[in-house]
Amino acid sequence: MGAVGAVAGLADPIVRDSSPIIQAITQLDRIGFNVGQTHVSVLGGIVVLLVLAGVIACGRLGSKIARLSFARLTHLDAAQRALGEKIVSIAIWALAILLGIDILKINLTALTVFSGAFGLAIGFGLQKTFGNWIAGIILLMDRSIKPGDVIAVGTGKDATVGQVMKIGIRAISVATRDRIEYLIPNESLMTSTVENWSFSSREVRVKVPVGVAYDTDIVMAEKLMLEAATRCERVLEQPAPVVWLHEFGDSSIDFTIMCWINDPEDGVGNVRSDVLKHVWRLFRDNGVEIPFPQRDIRVKEWPSGRDGDASAGNPLG
Repeated sequence: MGAVGAVAGLADPIVRDSSPIIQAITQLDRIGFNVGQTHVSVLGGIVVLLVLAGVIACGRLGSKIARLSFARLTHLDAAQRALGEKIVSIAIWALAILLGIDILKINLTALTVFSGAFGLAIGFGLQKTFGNWIAGIILLMDRSIKPGDVIAVGTGKDATVGQVMKIGIRAISVATRDRIEYLIPNESLMTSTVENWSFSSREVRVKVPVGVAYDTDIVMAEKLMLEAATRCERVLEQPAPVVWLHEFGDSSIDFTIMCWINDPEDGVGNVRSDVLKHVWRLFRDNGVEIPFPQRDIRVKEWPSGRDGDASAGNPLG
């Protein structure tokens, strides 16, 4: 007992004479309670918070460094850079989490039952999230959709057409020409039909309908329409524009101008507008008429007046 008392007597002056930081740490460690053989204190809570903050900071910093590093690898395409960035980011986060667990001295074997039940609950709750995450990885691996592609999701007038800006963990960002970004879940792109305008080639054909009057020289009209298409800057020389006679309509002979572009991300409506403007000017200068719907009404018999005279109901008689 004397030896123990002597050691205690030596220890007390050391604690009393130590720096304020050591004293504060000692006081924070004393404030707490015991759970079995584990001592839970304010100091322990602060350490846990600091380790969590360090894990998050390391994960975000590592992900940012990975993104900047892969952005410099210009010999890789956009899909390969995005896939590499995601894989490296996942590895960095996993390493940071394992390092945090090691620093906190967490015994994972003691949490086997709890982690199993917790993992099952997380699996059901985040089923869609993990499904979208896996779908995003698959999209990048098979390179069916990659950043920079122009895609159309949906059918008809409800279709969303835009450029893929980013493939995230949960959704893909598609920016339209209206500066609106749609966030489409990755899993939806795996299970629905998607038009990729730049999957194997960036060349897209634009169709421009044009109608002329029935008394028009269609050979001259075709030459003027081809000239209008070639005057547009974005229209490619090869493949060359062509003009097809589509049908004989009620009021006009309907043609379709087929022209090609290789920059669909800049839109197709403006190309159609430019071609039609040139068509209008050339038709006006060369006397080609663009008809409008007309109807001929034939009256077989005018209604008779009250006095029985048929001419009484005729405004021309």
